[in-house]
Amino acid sequence: MVQGTTSDAGKSTLVAGLCRVLVRRGVRVAPFKPQNMALNAAVTTDGGEIGRAQALQAAACRIAPHSDMNPVLLKPTTDIGAQVIVQGQVRGNYAAQAYHALKPALREAVLDSWQRLGAQYEAIVVEGAGSPAEINLREGDIANMGFAEAADCPVIIVADIDRGGVFAHLVGTLDLLAPSEQARVIGFVINRFRGDIALLKPGLDWLKQRTGRPVLGVLPYLQGLTLDAEDALPTPQLRSDAAFRIVVPALPRISNHTDFDPLRATPGVELEFVPGGRTLPPADLIILPGSKNSRADLAWLRAQGWDTAIRRHLRYGGKLLGICGGFQMLGEWVSDPLGLEGDAGDTEGLGLFSMRTELRPDKQLRRVTGRLCRGGERLSGYEIHAGESSGSALERPLCRLDEGWPDGALSEDGCVAGTYVHGIFDEPDACRALLAWAGLAVAEVPPIGLLRETALDRLADAIEAHLDLARLDQLTGLGFSR
Repeated sequence: MVQGTTSDAGKSTLVAGLCRVLVRRGVRVAPFKPQNMALNAAVTTDGGEIGRAQALQAAACRIAPHSDMNPVLLKPTTDIGAQVIVQGQVRGNYAAQAYHALKPALREAVLDSWQRLGAQYEAIVVEGAGSPAEINLREGDIANMGFAEAADCPVIIVADIDRGGVFAHLVGTLDLLAPSEQARVIGFVINRFRGDIALLKPGLDWLKQRTGRPVLGVLPYLQGLTLDAEDALPTPQLRSDAAFRIVVPALPRISNHTDFDPLRATPGVELEFVPGGRTLPPADLIILPGSKNSRADLAWLRAQGWDTAIRRHLRYGGKLLGICGGFQMLGEWVSDPLGLEGDAGDTEGLGLFSMRTELRPDKQLRRVTGRLCRGGERLSGYEIHAGESSGSALERPLCRLDEGWPDGALSEDGCVAGTYVHGIFDEPDACRALLAWAGLAVAEVPPIGLLRETALDRLADAIEAHLDLARLDQLTGLGFSR
């Protein structure tokens, strides 16, 4: 099990890299994360929903994603509440206090999924969540040491040296664990190092002497890895020479922003996530992204004055695309009569489509393929939404799915489009066509799947070069020395 001193220490990446290393050695391996909190999700082959990072790790294992790989997924709807997904399906919406009362039942689901995976694979690499030293979250823990104790799992702790204070992070985390938990820690990994390793060696020697545990490796800072983010928005990559500019409002409950990875990887395209408190900058294309709380994020958008900015953008000839929750916002109304994402009620949309959306308890979870209606380009992706839209705008669909039904909408003037399909940019031909619609005539769109595979192999190469895999194999017996 890989645990971290902080969020974003590199747990997800290290797990993905270790999985790819094992696969290359002929080991049948699967990823596992007992509990995840993320708004980036993926649809599994068994019709469930898991964190996006676990789908990436499944790709690293060269296997299809399954709901057992992330049995508990929390999707925040407010600052104190979340939708709880158990073994791929919605259990309900819970406030933070109520969720803690649910933990005994969730523990059973976690161990059930763990045992099923264990019966199918030779090795499982587990990812923790946040930090195991969160004192206020220790009771009933199923995400970190609580799971490691129940599953009798050895633990590696990873820390990000680029943040600074790496030795304090590692020693402090270890010291805050119970004695039985400390005994599970077999070593440390230091992540994102840049510089002369010789200058770090005195610290490594001190750490081993202070804790009695080895540093299993120091991983270099790898620039330009095209890997799906677990949740955090990617670092801005502003390009002064960009020929085409895309702006994405960074909604408070933005979801599945990995939709835009192919656009960020396209030469000549600059994509910026714009946070609240700023003026929307000039752009060729504005994309309203997915949202876990469409009505609340729509109200937030208005509070920024961005509804007015979007209409001004359209008047000056810009294009607008909405994806999933962003698509719902383009209609006349978004209704939540059951209070599934907050207080029950109706919220007026932007009114750019003759369409109304009603949120319903049955969530649509499916992987899809199809074609764009204008040029017939192939697309693939997935749907994750609880809303059902209706109205005359849907008579002009953006695409048609292979199952036989239409999806999305395109305005009569061709300036506004919307879709429920996440991943609509993943196929290069579809991405190129959508960019051409938005005004970029020629785009060399790289295949995101190939970029992802290349990044996973590059990550595995770095692990093989910088981690003591023989020692790791002695400590775990997972097959790193095959």
